[in-house]
Amino acid sequence: MRRRKKSVATLPCLGICLLKNRKVVRANTSFESIFGYEAGTTVNVDTEAFYSSKELYEETGEEAYQLLLEGGSYTKDVLMRGKDGTLFWCSISGHAVVPGRLEEGSIWIIQDISERKRSEVQMLNLTNRLQLATSSARLGIWDWNVTENIMAWDDRMFELDGVTREAFPSSIDAWLSGLHPEDKETAIAECRAALNGEKEFDTEFRVLHPDGIVKYIRGKGLVLRGKDGKAERMLGINYDITETKRAEEEKHKLEFQLQQAQKMESVGRLAGGVAHDFNNMLGVILGYAELGLMHLDATNPVCVGLKEIKTAAERSADLTRQLLAFARKQTVSPKVIDLNDTVTNMFKMLQRLIGEDIKLAWQPSPGQCHVKIDPSQIDQILANLCVNARDAIVDTGRITIETGTCSIDADYCAGNPEATPGDYVRLVVSDDGRGMDRETLTHIFEPFYTTKEMGKGTGLGLATVYGAVKQNNGFINIYSEPGNGTTFSIHLPSYAEDTVRKQAEDAAQPVPRGQETILLVEDEAAILNITAIMLEKQGYTVLKADSPGRAMELAREHHGAIHLLMTDVIMPEMNGRDLARNILAFHPGMKRLFMSGYTADVIAHHGVLDDGVHFIQKPFSLPNMAAKVREVLDKT
Repeated sequence: MRRRKKSVATLPCLGICLLKNRKVVRANTSFESIFGYEAGTTVNVDTEAFYSSKELYEETGEEAYQLLLEGGSYTKDVLMRGKDGTLFWCSISGHAVVPGRLEEGSIWIIQDISERKRSEVQMLNLTNRLQLATSSARLGIWDWNVTENIMAWDDRMFELDGVTREAFPSSIDAWLSGLHPEDKETAIAECRAALNGEKEFDTEFRVLHPDGIVKYIRGKGLVLRGKDGKAERMLGINYDITETKRAEEEKHKLEFQLQQAQKMESVGRLAGGVAHDFNNMLGVILGYAELGLMHLDATNPVCVGLKEIKTAAERSADLTRQLLAFARKQTVSPKVIDLNDTVTNMFKMLQRLIGEDIKLAWQPSPGQCHVKIDPSQIDQILANLCVNARDAIVDTGRITIETGTCSIDADYCAGNPEATPGDYVRLVVSDDGRGMDRETLTHIFEPFYTTKEMGKGTGLGLATVYGAVKQNNGFINIYSEPGNGTTFSIHLPSYAEDTVRKQAEDAAQPVPRGQETILLVEDEAAILNITAIMLEKQGYTVLKADSPGRAMELAREHHGAIHLLMTDVIMPEMNGRDLARNILAFHPGMKRLFMSGYTADVIAHHGVLDDGVHFIQKPFSLPNMAAKVREVLDKT
């Protein structure tokens, strides 16, 4: 068996042999032990027996003996073969006994380097695996010589920092200059703390690429110290966490949007509830004021006070309508209006909204501007646009509201796909504020998109404007440049003069009367009583119910026909829509009229009344209520 025991001494075991014609003439015991031969048994053995292959034997002979013939020496690591066939690595080194005379023989020194080779292979494998791991993990590796302030990097670091090898900084100071200005001080402090032994280097920072791209990087490092404990080197890795940071930012953004939406929903509920209760009180005030005017001669001095009460109640109703518009709880009930009149009525409120430092200019069209839209939506549109314009103005400035008419042809629509040919009324709101860039304009109508500071805007205002305009078959154009202000140009379909005239003629008709039976359901006692009085004044028979349960009892007990159910929408026990559905089982021919300060979509589908569903907004005047009741009863 081959014996290749390690010597206890630290000196390497060297085999020495004298060769002539590539045969062993003499060899020491270490040589024979390396190859597994018994002492004295290698004499006259051809050295081909020691090589792992004949090809290697011949190749080595050609290389070595040419050098030896020239008087040189030969050294090489060679895969050798032991007597038992085992392959192992040896370092061989030879020279001629007499330079230039190979016939005198050559002396060779042999050393078994199998352990070293195995270590080299293991190191190579570890290096390859490390390179594969760092490549797969996309890690950048760096080595900072603290003493000489020299940095060494691998190729991945160039990619992370967005520069070429030639342009990459060679010192820590030069590298730090490429960090985001807001993160530089933090990175320096983290480095200093690591060098002082206070903590490991582990921090996040942003790197600015020459092309303007910002990358989020995580850096980790280990400090190597000398015998005196002083930091000499820091080895570390950097890796890209941009996608993770972007995902975190998007998550935080969505969480903030959810919180804002929940807050807006809560505020909306509060505003809607306040407006609902306030409308009920206004209905009582308006109703009794109108009844008083009906009973008094027009020359009576009390009429002046009652008219003022009536006017104040109507204006208060306008305010609650705007509050409901903010809460998005109003039912959309479009009607033909003159846009000039609507804006004029809102002007003082808008001026208070934007403040005294900003001038609000109103430039109405000389002609009438008739559109069909719910007036509360105009309130919404103007309020949102004026608030946005106010926030875009620094210190003092000017906001201008204009109206006009225009015709849109097919050529214009070709370049503006949201438009359709026809006649339009144009509502323009412009400001001299800071304006918007192209990127902002592409997102401006997206829900929750806002350029305002956190807590200063919800990103819902312009989305609401866009929805209201689209709901009424209109379109919006925006003109804006940074530093040159913004103009919103809203186009709504124009309505013909005869439609408006017919609406005015209908409004001028006498207050209609009737003799039918009406089941009136209202849980607010004051509203129930005044509405019953108003209906009875117009000749109707009124069955009063202060709850849905009482309404069901009256419906069952009444033997005659009930021609109309006039019910509040939001009530304890049951909402108005479900109540109507139940009572129809007893009185299938009964008409229905819903009334409320807001509907919360109970009777409205996506905020718009379905065909055949009738609704009257609280508070209502006697003429409006009487006209609506008659309209519903007469509908076939």
